[in-house]
Amino acid sequence: MAAETNLIKKNDLARVREIEFTEMFGYSIKKLMEALGVTRKIAKQAGTVLKSYKATGTLESGVVAEGDTIPLSHYKTEAVNYKEITIKKWRKATSAEAITDRGYDQAVETTTDEMLKDVQKGIRKSFFDFLSTGTGAVSGKNFQTVLAQAWGNLQVLFEDDEIGAVYFMNPLDVADYLSTANITVQTAFGMSYVENFLGLGTLIMNASVPKGKIYATAKDNIVLYYIPVNGADLQEVFTFTTDATGYIGIHEEPDYTNMTASDTVINGMELFAERIDGVVVGTIDNGTLGSLTVTSAAGSKSGDTKLTVSPAKAAAGNKYKYTSGASAATVAYGDNVAGWNDWDGKSDLTIATGQTVTVVECDGNYHALKSGNASVTAK
Repeated sequence: MAAETNLIKKNDLARVREIEFTEMFGYSIKKLMEALGVTRKIAKQAGTVLKSYKATGTLESGVVAEGDTIPLSHYKTEAVNYKEITIKKWRKATSAEAITDRGYDQAVETTTDEMLKDVQKGIRKSFFDFLSTGTGAVSGKNFQTVLAQAWGNLQVLFEDDEIGAVYFMNPLDVADYLSTANITVQTAFGMSYVENFLGLGTLIMNASVPKGKIYATAKDNIVLYYIPVNGADLQEVFTFTTDATGYIGIHEEPDYTNMTASDTVINGMELFAERIDGVVVGTIDNGTLGSLTVTSAAGSKSGDTKLTVSPAKAAAGNKYKYTSGASAATVAYGDNVAGWNDWDGKSDLTIATGQTVTVVECDGNYHALKSGNASVTAK
């Protein structure tokens, strides 16, 4: 007797599993976009490159004599090529023996769910690695101090915009506070988040953020860039099940040549900050002044010295400040060194032989983090 009409067959169930996989991913990323406040979702066009931007320039002196022409301050926005976005591809295969031994649910479905988590983890890590290159820098003895400083810096960086701030940090840095605080923690895309945390913005917690670091930016600065895997070109050749977002696709089929159940997953998605100078990297530390090794050698011109400093700056947004005198300057952790001289870390300095130069690495608010000194040798 022929099979009944509308009988649910094995292939129908496979498609249901594929839909469930993509819907789980789509719902999770949708919740994350809501938490991040992301409104810009850009689909990749052929030949385009993912870019971020930074602004550079020099503010001229505001002292202008009566009747003189006010000099122009020059600023420019430079595009920074982030990366070429590509489709990432993963595949797993489950043997017939594993299915008969463990059952289909455990052998195939459970491992597919785990595969989804790993895909999400890779997207998160790529985003956090990008945020770590932010050019703003703040520091403090606890996470509340760092969050407050980061918030203040964001207000300056985006002073012409009404911004909502978002912070990313390791849950271990805030665990003690959360254990006693009366707040609601939600989850999205494998991350926990708290809205309006301490009145400063949205706090997102994930172990992929290094302990002791906080990344902060404006919600409007975050962009979702993706390759639509449900696009006509791909679907013309390949058959993938996707959800409405088109962020991820999966295809499941049996391979009778080796008796395995094969799952192929594709995704092309990047979260990034459009303005890298709009990302502040915060450092939580124990309040102890770090050490710099400073050496001095004759510079290229008479009266100049060439300094070298190690280790390298702990954050891209940190700055070098220096002062010189008959003896080393006294510096304590957190001292404000805004009044000291600027140094770019490479240019020769005009300091007399026998003087002592003290170099400080400070954060974006000019709070001392590390210090070192050397006896000067000038040409």
